[in-house]
Amino acid sequence: MNAIAQSVQPTVIFGAGPLAITDVLAIADGRMKVVLNPDATWQAHIQAGADFLDRLLEEDGVIYGVTTGYGDSCTVAIPAAQVAELPRQLFRFHGCGMGAALDVRAARAVLAVRLASLARGYSGVSLPLLERLAWLLNENITPVIPEEGSVGASGDLTPLSYVAAVLAGERDVLYRGERTTSAAVHAHLGVTPLQLRPKEGLALMNGTAVMTALACIAYVRAEQAATLSSRITAMSVLALNGNAYHFDEVLFELKPHTGQQTVASRIRADLAAEAAPRQSERLQDRYSLRCAPHVIGVLEDSLPWMRQFIENEINSSNDNPLIDVRGQRVLHGGHFYGGHIAQAMDALKTLVANLADLLDRQLAQLVDEKLSKGLPRNLSGASHARLPLNHGFKAVQIAVSAWTAEALKLTMPASVFSRSTECHNQDKVSMGTIAARDAIRVLTLTEQCIAALLFATTQALWLRERQGELVIAKLSDTLQSTLAAMARDFALIEEDRPLENELRALLSRLQTGQVQELLT
Repeated sequence: MNAIAQSVQPTVIFGAGPLAITDVLAIADGRMKVVLNPDATWQAHIQAGADFLDRLLEEDGVIYGVTTGYGDSCTVAIPAAQVAELPRQLFRFHGCGMGAALDVRAARAVLAVRLASLARGYSGVSLPLLERLAWLLNENITPVIPEEGSVGASGDLTPLSYVAAVLAGERDVLYRGERTTSAAVHAHLGVTPLQLRPKEGLALMNGTAVMTALACIAYVRAEQAATLSSRITAMSVLALNGNAYHFDEVLFELKPHTGQQTVASRIRADLAAEAAPRQSERLQDRYSLRCAPHVIGVLEDSLPWMRQFIENEINSSNDNPLIDVRGQRVLHGGHFYGGHIAQAMDALKTLVANLADLLDRQLAQLVDEKLSKGLPRNLSGASHARLPLNHGFKAVQIAVSAWTAEALKLTMPASVFSRSTECHNQDKVSMGTIAARDAIRVLTLTEQCIAALLFATTQALWLRERQGELVIAKLSDTLQSTLAAMARDFALIEEDRPLENELRALLSRLQTGQVQELLT
């Protein structure tokens, strides 16, 4: 399996060094294949962990989760004759996941993150297990993983049980676009399902791979949301005849938050053109324009520490117990606790929801003829005779307010809702997976707002040009590029039409990162 993967380029090598968020997503999107480190020293290190556990078993050593029950049942001794059955029992009794299944991208990211942790060589797993995880990714065999059921410590036990079960030939997978059983795919490909070795079920399940995979996805979507919100703000300033001097370079030198300065610089560059906005009758624009760098900038300034948290988690050994091969010790701890991911995702969802709130306020100005400085009411492009009949973006503005309200409602931090579980053994838990799921939902709602605002600001600038108040060909290159890209998929709304399909198409592109032409 490893040899097959090595023949395909480009690749990500596991076991050779740290992985980045971008590596995980390149694998998740199928843009990169997976290779295990061919170095003999690394492979020997992996094998040494498995061999050490074998020796302990032969010497009647007591190993949590290998010769004992799990969690509060750690005082229950497992008879030697039953040790080999324990991993299968573990993934079977955890097969109680509910809710929607993770999409293929997220599930593949889970596999990549779990492989990254196990490939560090401190989990006592065998090389064939790592090879089989790589095989799932390279053959596009994706476990069907229900998203609900994890409290984020003792790791993502229930959702990760679906990975362990699939490796052992149980439960369902997606293969070649169809949902089928793991057993059927193994049989079709002539591959024997794994017999999980002692500790391998626990090593697969007792970690933070689900929350971390979702955090990787949330991170890149949040980066994009910040950049697009900056572009939309520039378009809103132009459309509302706002003041470009609110983004002055010297002004922002006086409050030196780097991310805030970055946002102001983006907006300033977008507005720096021959057709810069004319002087507004208002000396100071409303906050949703004037303070946009201060809103978006908080997210920009937070992204670096979030990246550090997420990438540290990707590159950590986060199951329990861990195997110190050099010291010949079994280390019992709590690295399965997802507190860092919980904190990053609780913060991210609040910062992203603030983008939705910002854009909601910008759209409210654009559609309100009392505030829009001469734009047609509701941004309708209808003729004067047809204007009474047409309502333009009226319903879209209502929808944006609904999406924003839902996003804001979801900003309650999940990490403070720890619940004592499992006979009070897991008496303080991270809720990191719930925080990550919340963040994904908030991002989706905010991206819906972004899609709506891209349509609305494009419509508004087209209307300004039709009114003879600006010339799009004289705008900055960046804004011209965005408007040209929008024109390929969106037409001026003159007579009212349903926008659902257009919004969904743009949302899909936002969620898969296929909007680079809007940002160049």
